[in-house]
Amino acid sequence: MNLITLFGGILLAALIAITGTFAGTWIGEDLLGFDKSPISAIMLSILIGILIGNTTNAAHIFNAGIQFCLKRILMLGIILLGIRLGLSDMAQLGLKGIFVILPCIISALWLVNKLLPKFDVTKRMAVLIAVGTSICGASAIVATGPAIGADEDETAYAIANITLFGLIAMLLYPIIGHYILEGNPLSIGLFLGSSIHETAQVAGAGMIYNELFQSSEVLDTATVTKLIRNTTMIFVIPFLAFQFHKRDSAARSEISIKSLFPLFILGFILLGGIRTIGDISLQNKGSAFGLFNGEDWAFIIGSIKSSAKFLLATAMAAVGISTNIGSLKKLGIKPFYLGFVSAVAVGCISLVIIKVFLV
Repeated sequence: MNLITLFGGILLAALIAITGTFAGTWIGEDLLGFDKSPISAIMLSILIGILIGNTTNAAHIFNAGIQFCLKRILMLGIILLGIRLGLSDMAQLGLKGIFVILPCIISALWLVNKLLPKFDVTKRMAVLIAVGTSICGASAIVATGPAIGADEDETAYAIANITLFGLIAMLLYPIIGHYILEGNPLSIGLFLGSSIHETAQVAGAGMIYNELFQSSEVLDTATVTKLIRNTTMIFVIPFLAFQFHKRDSAARSEISIKSLFPLFILGFILLGGIRTIGDISLQNKGSAFGLFNGEDWAFIIGSIKSSAKFLLATAMAAVGISTNIGSLKKLGIKPFYLGFVSAVAVGCISLVIIKVFLV
């Protein structure tokens, strides 16, 4: 791997994130005169990234660094978010999240199967679109593809679907959720975490909401909900593979449960455990881990939170750079109809469940 393309891509994404942050503040506070800028720095970072990625060769030249941001830096940022919550908070949010997540997954798979005859797509592509929309985007698609015998074109179409509609949802759902769910942080977080496709997109939506409406609880809830949703791959993908194996022996392949489990979830939980132990020891013994007083512990937590925010902003800039508008146009329209219906269905089901049972 060329170190110039690696570090150049990371630096480019970081500079875009910094530019988006300063531009959002300048436009909202200095130019428009607001006390708190209503312009989302994360949204600006994504849009600047899309502009650069589609008007220059940056995405190709710095591909190694951009991919590093989309995978490693994103995962590290999410892991560090774990410091925001204790283990009991994670458990409570996880239980509420499951109540929303499972109906979304089941109904998306059922709906796509029923609508399949109306769209000119293969059964395998339809399943990939359904799992990508309802579970966790590209990761679920890539994991499911070999298990059901999908070819590269089918996988590419499915990933293009969740890239396009997930990006749209990331930008619009924070605003839609705020007004439909009447500003309830728990409900909005559950909605974002259960309906937006990619982990990166959920984190971006949570950060956009926090910047627009000043509620960090939404980001916390959305993150936990999405991580719980990601783990359902362990059960859903083997089930789908089994269904295909019954009908098509050529689709058989080995499925590693270990490869399906998103290991960064363990890091997120570990940080939550560190926060829990630190808070308890501070409360009972007057110092966190017997080392840090209240002021020092608050500084450590705040520093980790700030680091997580910057890492995620960098990853969001990489999302923008890697979004190739031209390639989306070349893939044909019919699979996107199915992807659109699936994405809207998951969003609506999530809203209905939250509105009826949880608000």
